[in-house]
Amino acid sequence: MADFASINPISLMRLIGTPQAPIVIDVCVDADFEDDPYLIPTARRCPHRSIDKLAPDLVGKHVVIACKKGLKLGHGAAALLRNFGVRAEALEGGNVAWRAADLPRVRADRLPAQGSGTQWVTRWRPKIDRIACPWLIRRFLDPKAQFLFVPASEVNAVAERFDAVAYDVPGSPWTHHGPLCTFDAMVDGFGLQTPALNAMAKVIRGADTNDHTLAPECAGLLALSVGLSRGHRDDLAQLEAGMVLYDALYRWARDGQNESHDWQEVPA
Repeated sequence: MADFASINPISLMRLIGTPQAPIVIDVCVDADFEDDPYLIPTARRCPHRSIDKLAPDLVGKHVVIACKKGLKLGHGAAALLRNFGVRAEALEGGNVAWRAADLPRVRADRLPAQGSGTQWVTRWRPKIDRIACPWLIRRFLDPKAQFLFVPASEVNAVAERFDAVAYDVPGSPWTHHGPLCTFDAMVDGFGLQTPALNAMAKVIRGADTNDHTLAPECAGLLALSVGLSRGHRDDLAQLEAGMVLYDALYRWARDGQNESHDWQEVPA
């Protein structure tokens, strides 16, 4: 059982993808990272000797420190943060244990430079894919990601001028391929294949491509997405509302697919 200062990989994975996810910081030394250039979903890298510089922004937040094996670097960095009042834990077994548990890992060279948050750009007036993809990015890649919604004709030019990543437009790095939608492309391309995300992808694909034979939930997602779009004139406000929708879809896909509901009359 993990003590107060550590968390095991399965418990951490249960938090990632939800609004309760901790901030994950990878403190592996460069040589170890170059040998295995993958990150736990949402993780950002920071040298262990610089971890104290992050402390002012981490007070009041839950932080998990990952190193190669969950030993001196992970526990030392977590202990240092606790001196600043940060709720910090080390990942038990580190990245080695995460890999051994066959949990999703993101290849670092697939990620755009983060800085204060990655920037992504797509067509305005989103419906399904253009809300589902930002949800995936914020929950599994970069919680601080920013999204720009612009006219379709300007997406690629805005991406170039503002160093943003274009998505869900023809010719962009992340878009439809055959019957697969952009959400499918991101789940596969970023190495996020999990049973829950694969189940979500099928529902999103069917709703986005109008193939409701893929899953009975496709029609429901389409209806809710159209309703969100009609109810919000501001694309960013729609995105924030959509985060709640896709949080719920994720929890259904992960934990609730076998649950059903039927009204039963209660005897007097």
